[in-house]
Amino acid sequence: MSTPTGELARHGVAEQAELVRRGEVTPRELVDAAIARIEALNPALNAVITPLFERARAEADSPDLPDGPLRGVPYLLKDLGATLAGTRQTSGSRAFASRVSASDSALTARLRAAGAVIVGKANTPEFGNHSTTEPVLFGPSRNPWGTDHTTGGSSGGSAAAVASGMVAAAHGNDGAGSIRIPASCCGLFGLKPTRGRNSWAPSGDAMAGIAVEHALTRSVADSALILDVTSGPVAGDPSVAPRAERPFRDEVGCDPGRLRIAWTAIPPFDTLVDVDCVRAARATADLLESLGHDVVEDRPAFDGTVLLEPFARVWAIANLQAHREATRLLHREPEPDELEETTWELVEYARRFDAVDLLEALESLAAASRAVMPFFDRYDAWLTPTLARPPEHLGVLNRSQGGAVEWWTFDCRFNPWNPIANMTGQPAASIPLHETADGFPIGVLIFGRFGDESTLFRVAGQLEAARPWMGRLPAVHA
Repeated sequence: MSTPTGELARHGVAEQAELVRRGEVTPRELVDAAIARIEALNPALNAVITPLFERARAEADSPDLPDGPLRGVPYLLKDLGATLAGTRQTSGSRAFASRVSASDSALTARLRAAGAVIVGKANTPEFGNHSTTEPVLFGPSRNPWGTDHTTGGSSGGSAAAVASGMVAAAHGNDGAGSIRIPASCCGLFGLKPTRGRNSWAPSGDAMAGIAVEHALTRSVADSALILDVTSGPVAGDPSVAPRAERPFRDEVGCDPGRLRIAWTAIPPFDTLVDVDCVRAARATADLLESLGHDVVEDRPAFDGTVLLEPFARVWAIANLQAHREATRLLHREPEPDELEETTWELVEYARRFDAVDLLEALESLAAASRAVMPFFDRYDAWLTPTLARPPEHLGVLNRSQGGAVEWWTFDCRFNPWNPIANMTGQPAASIPLHETADGFPIGVLIFGRFGDESTLFRVAGQLEAARPWMGRLPAVHA
């Protein structure tokens, strides 16, 4: 190995794969180095809850390891969503503590076909329910920038692992901000792709297309490379994103041209926004203007309260579906102590509704989406804070608020903008440009037009070049 093991923690996905291609490291050396970092850092962060180290070593040593663009790159799967055959998949729930996946999902299969090596599973809240990662089953993941603070959720274990340098990238998924929230809290780049860009096969769309799969990375280019590897429809997919004109990796570094960009720090419903988050959005608007874009303060006109009860109804029914799946797995209904308090509140709320009530909630979300989309006839992109507040202390965002809608409303007051992109299906990315006076990251959120990740990658790459963040490392880092 001509590259010292310790330096590998600072290399991104593309750089690690290039080292393998040039013969400077072997896949086994990359995997062993990642395992050593996980073993050293995970006790402090609780990011990886299912190590797959021996399986990963065997895969890295195999002559059949694919010679693709991710050859030998160590990768984590979130313990929710994408599956890996023969491994535990708990979804952060005690009710699923013994569940083992029968097959690889399409996204996992594409990662492995590109040469990625899965070294473990990352922590997640039960069923992805919170904007923090504090499941009863495994305990809280801790933020590398300050271990008494949240990583965000629900892809918080993945975010802590990437931010601390355990791995260069990790899987995440996003039903109301679950990639972008932890990206903001942990100082990472987090893209929610267009609905249908990544397939959920062999399952259908998650929550009627509200949730999507992708990754958390440190750099814009690594996110684009991974999306090139994983994107594309599978026969029978309910949603299919418009085809990109060329690889997303080729967009990073390209001039986006002079764009018309709107910005706001006013949330879509009544909630307070921290002054640091407002400053971050305003400073980014000024930066974009200095880079030659036309930037104005504006926001789409729609009833933002649709993000509260109708969205909560859909989310609750997804929890009832998970409850029924647990009943089939256990051959009995889950005991009271096998699901968390907020999950039971969602399940009980969902039991009030029938199929028509679900369709009516989805119609409300669709009507709000139609009200939002004309805004993007006038603007190429829209900028907001990613969150209304910097990372909270642990123990704040996972508590019951007395009922399902009350909890959801409380959570959305921390996370007011991200669910809009899940509702409309648009791509949106959290970009780690700012920090608080005490050093915690603050992301800004940029929405793109439906199907247009290309412009987002161009703008994000331009911002990354203008205000590089790769040199900022958290207190807990490899």
